[in-house]
Amino acid sequence: MKVLMTGGGTGGHVNPALAIADTIKTNIPGSVIEFVGTSRGIENKLVAKAGYRLHHIEIRGLRRSLSLSNIKTAYYVLTSPAKAAKLINSFKPDVVIGTGGYVCWPVIKAAAEKGIPTALHESNAVPGVAVKMLASKVDRIYLNFESTAEFLPCKEKLLHVGNPLKSSFSGVTKKEAREKLGVPEGCRYFLLSYGGSLGAEKINGAMLRFMKNYTSRHPEIYHLHASGSGEHAECAAEFAAAGLDRCENLKLVEYIYDMPYCMAASDVVVCRAGAMTVSEVSAAGKCAVFVPSPNVTNNHQYKNAKVLCDDGAAFVFEESELEGGAESGLENKSENRAENGFENKVENKSENKFENKFEEKLAFLLSKEGDECRRETEERIKKFSSPNAAKLIYKDIVELVEGKKKGTGR
Repeated sequence: MKVLMTGGGTGGHVNPALAIADTIKTNIPGSVIEFVGTSRGIENKLVAKAGYRLHHIEIRGLRRSLSLSNIKTAYYVLTSPAKAAKLINSFKPDVVIGTGGYVCWPVIKAAAEKGIPTALHESNAVPGVAVKMLASKVDRIYLNFESTAEFLPCKEKLLHVGNPLKSSFSGVTKKEAREKLGVPEGCRYFLLSYGGSLGAEKINGAMLRFMKNYTSRHPEIYHLHASGSGEHAECAAEFAAAGLDRCENLKLVEYIYDMPYCMAASDVVVCRAGAMTVSEVSAAGKCAVFVPSPNVTNNHQYKNAKVLCDDGAAFVFEESELEGGAESGLENKSENRAENGFENKVENKSENKFENKFEEKLAFLLSKEGDECRRETEERIKKFSSPNAAKLIYKDIVELVEGKKKGTGR
C-alpha cells in the first residue's frame, strides 16, 4: 500500500500520523509511506527521526489583524493545491490521510478531487479550520472525542476511534515504574508536573511555589517537575536558591525522556490540555489537573479539558487562577456529591499556607482525605482512553482503499 500522510505544525498533529503510519507498516511491511508538511513545523524533526520521507508544501493561516503576512498566505492558498496535485501525481498514493494543521487542506483537497480515498483524524474536542473545510470532501473523519461529532456535518462519515499513541502508557505497573525511577520508599504519593518541551512560565512559577509552600514540607510526596528548555536555567537557579535541591522528594528536570514510566509512577499529573497530552493521561488512567494554554487557536486546550471535566474525569484551572483567585467553575462533579463522604480540603495544619485554590486542590488530592476522590477521577478518565485507536484506523483505511478499488465506496 502507498500512503501519503499530511499534518503538521505541532506534535499533537504529527504524532498521531506517525502512530498510524507505524501501524500500517507493522501490518503491511511492504507499504511505502511518505509525509507532507511545511518547512517550519515540528514535523521536520519528528518525521525524519521516525525514518519517513517528508515533502514540503507551504501554507499558513490568515491572521485576524491586518498584516502583510496575509498577502503571502493568499499566495500559498492559490498555489499550494497545484503543488499538492503535482506531488500526488508523482507519488500515486492508494490513500491520503490528514491529521490536522493547515497543510492538510491543499493535500487532501487535491487527492479528493482525483478520486483517491481520503481520511482525516481530528484529535481536539472542537475541530480545526482545515478539518471543517475538508469535511464534505473526504471519505472518513476519525474522532478522538465522541462529542466532536456535533460540530461536523455528514454524520455517516464520522468514526469515533480515540487518539493514536506511539508509546504505551498502560504497560507498566506503578511499583515497577517507581523502582526504575528511584523514588524513595517513604513517598506514598507522586506528583508529576510539566508544561511542555519549551516550558510554560505560569506553570513553572506555580510548581516552584508549591514546592516551597507544600511538597518540601511533606516528604511523603515525591514531586517531579519538568521546566522545559526555555526556562530551565532560571528555574534551576530558583530551585537551588530556595534550598529545594536538598530535598530528596523533590526533583527538577529540563525534559522528561521516559514519560511512560513517569506517568505510570504518578498519582496526580499537572499538565497542559493538548489533545496528545489528554490522551496520554487518559491512557495511563491518572488524576489530572489541567492548565490549558491560552495561546492556542480557538482556545482548543480549554475545550479539550472541559469535555473531561464535565464528565467528572479531571480538574481544570486557567493560568490566571494559578497566582490567586477562585477555583475554575469547571469542577469535578463526583467531588461534590455529599454521599461520597469526603470534602475538598486537607487537614488544617498551621504549616499549610495555600496561596490559592490551585494549591489547595493539589494538597487535597495528595492526601488521605483525597484518596477516594482521586481514585474516582482515575476511573472516570479511563473512559476517554482508546488503546486500539491506531489499529481501528488501519482496518478502516484498508476497507476504504478496497472499497474504492471495487468501485463500491463506503
